[in-house]
Amino acid sequence: MDPSCGRSFMQVLCEKYSPENFPYRRGPGAGVHVPPGPQVSPMKDRLNLPSILVINSCGINCAGDESEIAAFCSHVSELDLSGNKLDDWEEVSKIVSSVPQLQFLNLSSNPLHLSVLGRSCAGTFASIRKLVLNNCKASWETVHTLLMELPELEELFLCLNDYNTVLCSPVCYRSLKLLHITDNNLQDWSEIRKLGTMFPCLDTLVLANNNLSKIEDSEESLPRLFPKLRSISLHKAGLNSWRDIEKLNALPKLEEVRLLGIPLVEPYTTEERRKLVIARLPSVSKLNGSVVTDGEREDSERFFLRYYMNLPKEDVPLRYQELVTKYGKLEPLVEVDLRPQNKANVYIHFEEKVETMSIRLDQTVAEFKKQLKNLVQLSTNNMRLYFLDHEAPFGPEEMKSSTRRLHSYNVHDGDKFYVEPKIK
Repeated sequence: MDPSCGRSFMQVLCEKYSPENFPYRRGPGAGVHVPPGPQVSPMKDRLNLPSILVINSCGINCAGDESEIAAFCSHVSELDLSGNKLDDWEEVSKIVSSVPQLQFLNLSSNPLHLSVLGRSCAGTFASIRKLVLNNCKASWETVHTLLMELPELEELFLCLNDYNTVLCSPVCYRSLKLLHITDNNLQDWSEIRKLGTMFPCLDTLVLANNNLSKIEDSEESLPRLFPKLRSISLHKAGLNSWRDIEKLNALPKLEEVRLLGIPLVEPYTTEERRKLVIARLPSVSKLNGSVVTDGEREDSERFFLRYYMNLPKEDVPLRYQELVTKYGKLEPLVEVDLRPQNKANVYIHFEEKVETMSIRLDQTVAEFKKQLKNLVQLSTNNMRLYFLDHEAPFGPEEMKSSTRRLHSYNVHDGDKFYVEPKIK
């Protein structure tokens, strides 16, 4: 590769972390002397480098002077090179081999699929514990070459790489605890099964946005496939059967699940979705990022029982009988209409006469007077109106506020109104 066609890591490093742009050192060690050279910008005398370097989207396509990188970056532990133009693993290797303390490396959105990664080159990555290869379009052959040389790798990110399948390896990688493989196209559970075979010690598996159609393993085989899995994200998977959700109970260590955006729960309200899932997953302590409290679990399980209590026996989920054993058979909740009454049949007293009338309770006192005008033969300006609550101990109350609505007087069927002319 001809370094003149782009920018080197060393060149960008000197520009970004010069004393003018980055005056205070972060991390161990003193500032590093920068010798003059054609690949660096004019400097004062030192670089102030933090232990976490973020050099993303800077047009980098080569390493630059390796001895200078080694001198400047001996203390660096995290390096973000995402969004650059690195298309040669050899150049990445030159950078990584010169940063001996490096544990986190982000190479996302670099066109590294354009080159082949050799074993000797991959060996320089041996100290990496967290590796991000999102949107690199890295082949599975490349991934396996890296995995063979990274004995301490704990977290791997392989999102947005257009994977339709998983290439299985005869080797198990037991160090890996977390795998993000979102936004690919892994629709068949047989591909996920390969991940369990290769990474038997996974703690967290993030499969969001893969349109996974179903979980095909049985309750007997799932514990062997993911014996240590504590957290799984199936956000926007294609699951459409409650049976798939119930199979998650077979994972012996499972505590956290994400299930937003799956077709199965779309017909339900937000409250129904959460309660019906919680009731089916008794060991899960966090759902969609929110902690499941003991009180919420009991409410959800009781809701579940009432939700399915009237279905035919053959349509009732298996979990139903387990909860009947726990709570017994529950009575249906009494439906109470808490909406305010909007009409009432009342008595209108005027001139020693009594008339019955059905009135709207959402109308104002002024509107009610207009309704009474023809009945009592008084203008609204010449009318005094009193309300007698049959439960009130103090007698009739004059209704002086023309804008007050009738329902605020707590009007019920059988209450009385008195109309009198104003005395001139």
